[in-house]
Amino acid sequence: MAAEVTVVGGGLAGLVAAIGCAEAGVTVTLHEAHGTLGGRARATQVPYVAHTGPHVFYADGPHWTWLRERKLIPPLGRPPLLTAARLSTFRFNGKLGRRAPAGLLRMIVERGRSAPVDQDFHSWASARYGATAAVAAANAISVATYDANTGRLSAAFVWGLFHRVFAPKPPAVRWVVGGWQAVIDRLVERAEQLGVRIELRSRVTQVNNQPTIVATELSSARALFGDNSLTWTSGDCVLLDVAVPRSGRDMFLVFDLDEGGFHECYSLQDGTVAPEGEALFQLDLPRRPGEANADAHRRLERLAELAVPEWRSRATWRRAGTARDRTGALDLPGQTWRDRPAIDRGDGVFLAGDMVAAPGMRGEISINSAVRAAHGALRLLGKEPVGNDPFSQKPSRPRSGAI
Repeated sequence: MAAEVTVVGGGLAGLVAAIGCAEAGVTVTLHEAHGTLGGRARATQVPYVAHTGPHVFYADGPHWTWLRERKLIPPLGRPPLLTAARLSTFRFNGKLGRRAPAGLLRMIVERGRSAPVDQDFHSWASARYGATAAVAAANAISVATYDANTGRLSAAFVWGLFHRVFAPKPPAVRWVVGGWQAVIDRLVERAEQLGVRIELRSRVTQVNNQPTIVATELSSARALFGDNSLTWTSGDCVLLDVAVPRSGRDMFLVFDLDEGGFHECYSLQDGTVAPEGEALFQLDLPRRPGEANADAHRRLERLAELAVPEWRSRATWRRAGTARDRTGALDLPGQTWRDRPAIDRGDGVFLAGDMVAAPGMRGEISINSAVRAAHGALRLLGKEPVGNDPFSQKPSRPRSGAI
């Protein structure tokens, strides 16, 4: 068998898989159906650099180790701590404030408690912390699920995400200057240095007889394989990016305990994403089942009015969007990440992306599954992978300071 691997898809997972294979000395060809690389990790062009969804990393898992070991992490941005603390709040009972249900604070403290896989989060949390706190916690963590009814998901799944986001010190969150696009740029540069052949506007319609890693959305993989079993639960949300002249009235972070929305400033920790003197924000809100996009956007705009007062009249730039079944994997009661579509599909074909059988959340799943897929393809070729299998690594406590 020739030492050659085909990668289908040039997003985060595809680039990681291509690098993982090329590091071992095999020939890699990456096919991307669009004219640019990056997939959902792409950002808008300057002067307003906004992302489709998340724009931070968590530095407590094997995905971060993989990037750090290869020096693929751009410089980190850090918001002024006192300013960020002063401008971070909850939305609860229709108002912004510091107060949250007592049960929610107990959940944050009791991170050592385990939650069951086979019970929904709302039922489990209500019995221990009260229904009000259970609803608030589910809405608070909707930033990681983009689901309007996060309480219906597996208690173990939601509990794990809750303590990733609301973690004690040291905080795991990392803002990279330039956001995910800066990471994509470094991945592309590394792939090219390793000799990966990148074919843009190249749509693959069938899998050949050499090791192939399909790093696309599940819907595209389903069509490519003709396999209707390649499905999983994902989120559905609306998005709003808005830039305004900088003001001390505007919030840095808002966790919406009422409706599951989330608001965050891009520019306080990274001045490169907006013009001098302006602030750039992103807000998201889960869309309710059967709700029209226009109605969901109106609810999101009401949250924006609380977080960025008078934003409509102040806006220098804005962008609205939607994200449906494009927000990572969600596990229902009785499910874990191991139950998602398998990475190894047999016959030399591997699957990578954010809704397959790999640990983490969203982009972390993409990175971890891509590394595992690359290891599998290399072993078929009799090649030894470079680095550790991410599935064998335990989450680590993030180091403080720049990386």
